[in-house]
Amino acid sequence: MKRLFPAPLLSVALLLLWLLLNLSFSAGQVLLGVLFGVLAPLLMAPLRPSHPHIRRPLTVLRLLGRVGIDLVTSNLQVGWQVWSLDQRAPRSAFVKVPLDLRDPAGLATLSIVCTVIPGTVWSELALDRSLLLIHVFDLDDEARFIAHFKATYERPLMEIFQ
Repeated sequence: MKRLFPAPLLSVALLLLWLLLNLSFSAGQVLLGVLFGVLAPLLMAPLRPSHPHIRRPLTVLRLLGRVGIDLVTSNLQVGWQVWSLDQRAPRSAFVKVPLDLRDPAGLATLSIVCTVIPGTVWSELALDRSLLLIHVFDLDDEARFIAHFKATYERPLMEIFQ
């Protein structure tokens, strides 16, 4: 059964999405949706990463809380910086952050976190995964930013995935 449906929830979601986008529940659309829901996960199964092993679930909750807080505060800071025209111009910069995190799932999560937080953009990852280039909207102190980034995001992800 796992061979036919490598991702059963994805198959159901694709079927429902197909029907929703077509605004039709005719037999032909249901059949096309079922075909799409079965074939797409089968064809994409080799592209799916291995299942990550989460080692510390409580650290996941702490990290989610921290990202939520940073999301709100960074939104307010960037919004204020953009809307206050009489203030100083932002000091945008590219920052090279040395990485200790090597797990693919951890790096993917770090990229999502980095991109979700306003004011930071994941720009490039070195081929050996040892260095990350991040664009920062307003940078006061590079060393302080790197220390904060590693302590706040990288270290918890290392606890979770490595």
